[in-house]
Amino acid sequence: MHYVAGLGCRQNCPLSELRDLLQHTLTTHDLPLSALTGLASSQHKRGEPALLQLASELQIPLYWLSSAQLQPYDARLSQHSELSRQLTGSAGVAEACALAQAEYLNGGHATLLGPRQHNGRATCAIAVAPITEPA
Repeated sequence: MHYVAGLGCRQNCPLSELRDLLQHTLTTHDLPLSALTGLASSQHKRGEPALLQLASELQIPLYWLSSAQLQPYDARLSQHSELSRQLTGSAGVAEACALAQAEYLNGGHATLLGPRQHNGRATCAIAVAPITEPA
């Protein structure tokens, strides 16, 4: 299985808040950190220090997704944010990023394990896609 954590955050979100939210989300879904194949966020957040630090600290790949990659997932999101749409081109960063990257890694359909989790400054969602074997 490919498990991808989609992450969104406000500018200058503290690393500790992002890390704690990721751990909380994993615990909610009864997953160990080692289950994650990658982290994903909007290209709009490419310079966000906490995202970069988290990926480095955990030694997990961090993927940056464009608005064109995220927009097709709007209909599958549990919540929609007009502000998010204006900033990133997607109605929701965490869920759309998780779905898009899990589907890219799998080459097929991914599903969210549940609605996004959030704290004051960040959002996190986990998507899963079964690993498909080549024919």
